[in-house]
Amino acid sequence: MKKKLNIHLWLYILLISIGINAQTTTPLIQSKLNGIVIDAITKIPIPGATVAIKGITHSVNTDLDGKFYFQTGQKFPYTLIVSYVGYKKAEVVVDGSPVTISLKENVEELSELVLVGYSQKKRTNVTGSVDKVKGDELTNNHGTSFTEKLQGLSPGLQISSASGVEGGAALVRLRGATSINANNDPLYIIDGVFINSQSLQSIGAGGQTSNPLADINPADIESIDVLKDANATAVYGSRGANGVIIITTKRGKKGKRTEVKFSSNIGISEAPKLWDLVTGPEHATILNEQWINDGGAFAQRPYRPVSEGGQGNPEDQGTYDRLGLIFRKATQTVHNLSISGGNENTSFYISGEVTKSPSILKLQDFNRTSFRTNLDHNITKSLQVGTSISYSNIDRRIVPTGDTGGITNTGLHTPTLTPIINADGSYNRAERFNNPYVLFENSNSYSYTKRFIGNAFAKWDILKNLSFKSSFSLDDNSYNEVVYYNSNLNEGRSANGSATNALTTERIWIAEQLLNYIPVSNNKHFLSFFLGNTLQKNAFNRSTITGTNFPSTQFSSISAAAITTGSTTGELSSGLISYFGGLNYSHKDKYIFDANLRTDASSRFGANNRWATFPSVGAAWRISKENFIKDKFSFINEILIKSSIGWSGNQGIPDFASQGLWSGGNNYLGSPGVSPSQLGNEDLKWETTRQFNIGLETSFFNRRLSVNVDFYNKYTTDLLLQVPVPAKTGFSSVFQNLGEMSNNGFELGINTVNIQTENFHWSTSFNVSQNKNKIEKLPRAFTQYNRDWVRLEEGHPLYSFWLYKQLYVDPQTGNAVYDDSRTNDGKITVDDRQIVGNAWPEYQGGINNTLKYKGFDFSFYVYFSQGNEVFNMNRYFQEHAGSRGTSWSMQASMMDRWQNPGDITDIPRVTTKPNPDGSLNHNFESSRFLEDASFIRLKSVTLGYTIPESILEKQKVLKNLRIYTNLTNLLTFTKYSGPDPEVNVAQRQAGATVQGLDFSMPPHPRTVQFGINATF
Repeated sequence: MKKKLNIHLWLYILLISIGINAQTTTPLIQSKLNGIVIDAITKIPIPGATVAIKGITHSVNTDLDGKFYFQTGQKFPYTLIVSYVGYKKAEVVVDGSPVTISLKENVEELSELVLVGYSQKKRTNVTGSVDKVKGDELTNNHGTSFTEKLQGLSPGLQISSASGVEGGAALVRLRGATSINANNDPLYIIDGVFINSQSLQSIGAGGQTSNPLADINPADIESIDVLKDANATAVYGSRGANGVIIITTKRGKKGKRTEVKFSSNIGISEAPKLWDLVTGPEHATILNEQWINDGGAFAQRPYRPVSEGGQGNPEDQGTYDRLGLIFRKATQTVHNLSISGGNENTSFYISGEVTKSPSILKLQDFNRTSFRTNLDHNITKSLQVGTSISYSNIDRRIVPTGDTGGITNTGLHTPTLTPIINADGSYNRAERFNNPYVLFENSNSYSYTKRFIGNAFAKWDILKNLSFKSSFSLDDNSYNEVVYYNSNLNEGRSANGSATNALTTERIWIAEQLLNYIPVSNNKHFLSFFLGNTLQKNAFNRSTITGTNFPSTQFSSISAAAITTGSTTGELSSGLISYFGGLNYSHKDKYIFDANLRTDASSRFGANNRWATFPSVGAAWRISKENFIKDKFSFINEILIKSSIGWSGNQGIPDFASQGLWSGGNNYLGSPGVSPSQLGNEDLKWETTRQFNIGLETSFFNRRLSVNVDFYNKYTTDLLLQVPVPAKTGFSSVFQNLGEMSNNGFELGINTVNIQTENFHWSTSFNVSQNKNKIEKLPRAFTQYNRDWVRLEEGHPLYSFWLYKQLYVDPQTGNAVYDDSRTNDGKITVDDRQIVGNAWPEYQGGINNTLKYKGFDFSFYVYFSQGNEVFNMNRYFQEHAGSRGTSWSMQASMMDRWQNPGDITDIPRVTTKPNPDGSLNHNFESSRFLEDASFIRLKSVTLGYTIPESILEKQKVLKNLRIYTNLTNLLTFTKYSGPDPEVNVAQRQAGATVQGLDFSMPPHPRTVQFGINATF
């Protein structure tokens, strides 16, 4: 019932926004000049058209009725310039009396060619499911990575940051997940460069994983195209099964004067909420209760008067706050400078950025310096060359959050009754986790990224309708980790100091050739072909050196260690050869047809199945072009029905997964030796996803209202699965093609222009999506994560939780009662565990409102996720019923435990003894810790003011100046008991199959930013 209420709430908000759209605006005031702009073809007013006086920069927009007015001291007569997207610009001389201006459709603009993937098409003839997000839409969301800023802006694109640490990993899924062990991330392309999106981190950081997409400066992004359906992605073949995200960076414009832009902001971040823990006296009380419930004598309870041999009464214990020590208010700064422009033959864009972004959790810092140069030059009228080059340098401080040495565990899981400072003034180091002060003073854990992304191309217009483009690109990524745990820290104590230096490099080279041909292009027919080839090589290398046993804590260089060891992977490489082609045809812009074909050969597969072919077809019918619509329904601007089907592949497995491997270093009696290290499978083949999509695109009332909806079905076969093999073989697993998986869902996007007058503008965008994931076929069930909480089982979705199902707590005994229906044997054993939920949201989306009044602009954005579940590992460890004594803290929820007969609660009595059926009240992986993590978040609120041009005209330097303030994560509405429902343990060993686990992950920060944007 509660979920239905949430759905009704959002539908209500949506209907309100649409209802406002239908309202009329207030009458125009009398002015020196009144006018109305209408469509000469359909004879209807055009709202939102731009009207300017020739020679003057000031302009106004027409209102809902197409009306406009000026209030100016300009002497009559003068010339008005009227423009609107899709219509030819009009110039009209006015003398002060009311005027009516008719605009004519600009056929050339509507037929403008755009590049979707590799295919040249008319702007109106895109049949695939493609979303475009403008770079300006990213600016209102806080984050060091564009992935964080992109959250909720494209329906069907699920983005969830693992934690509130700056530059940390994010889970990105486009229309669900298609694989179990292979890669589930979309393909990312920046200015034609296929970039790596997998973290190169090799040293575990207790749940913290770096995000390589944070290497990219979001301020350089002009737009992001999200390609979803097979018709849009199949041309990328082996890379398109999980969707494609194409990022276009800013470029200069030919014939435009040099423009300098500077932006700067400063932000202050803090944790909006932290964990609630028991006080010291409460912890002691619970431990006394556990002692008695276990049958201990009251006189021997641990917390009793010191005179009786105890540790003091519970009320004598102190409460020591460590959470307040490890979190901070963090001040972050971002500075961007760009220069762009061009002449008749050359255009350029040059930018630089400096970002300093410490996290709200101490010892977690992110600093980025980046540079970009985009250059285009016409050698002749038919030959163009260009380049896109970016370099970024990122310094991170990544200290583990989990584990015994983790900083979050230091503050969260150490009992509040344990003193931080001993009586003699020394640091208390007697507990399981590091003392926070010891960690602050001795932590030495950093990583350094140097990344070069470059592309160079030449385009030759052989004929007016025939072009050839050749491009070469490189993504060169170097990730250096330097970690030293001295003997004062838990991690280095047993080895008398431990240090590791790991250097990981990955290079992706791509050479691409593309031929585009448009043999027919007129008012009736349009036909285009493309043909291309891609050669790709990946090279991976990792070298690691470790040192242990240091002379003292003053030495941190590995050369000072008594014992040093080293290892290297050598160069691991893979190659991909691809050939692709396709066509696009349309008749009168009403009937549209697409077809694509791609064939790939990957070195990662066995010789028997190296090649694979991936076709796709799509069709669309623009009903709004039919006479029975145009003649009777003038308020309809667009109705387009589209459908597509296609296949794409996945090769996201290790480079030599299909081959039997041998490794050296297995020496015997001083002689070198080798031994088998991996089972081979020459029959290993491509994982293939078939996707069917049907969609509807509409716009009404002069494009004041647009509604787009898509339904899709994805079905993956020949899953690339790492299958366990008997231990007697000497191996643990082998890659095989086993299993099938499906994803079904819908996406809805609604955009409205609610009010449009000369001085006031209000627009709303809303999107919601749903994805249902299901493992259709799997020979046997598998568990993932090191505690077997996540299970892969036929008939259930990925990210399913395999737990004991707690039914209730017996009001008379206080014992937890678990579901025994699977075995019905009166005992609770591992056979009684069952899938009780999953981490997938039932639906998710966002609503954004933008309001402008004269020079003021105001926007607020709400993101929501409903139905997703999270296993709260913190509660699992901290509602421990006293079983962990003083080695772990307790959450404040323990105060709601069962204590007396008749108590109604879901937290059982505190005891370490088993219940009569063999079950436990503590340390039992039960559904009690699985929570509904649905939330509604006011993600951003922005208020800005742009200085009027009339003021800036008085000086000759500034062209535009805007000041603004932005608040991120202002409010979150959720029933989840932790600080943040949107967190996940980013354990590398768990691969792509774990989501919805919360253990010691810092929450997303609440940030207040103040900024300035200036154009010179």
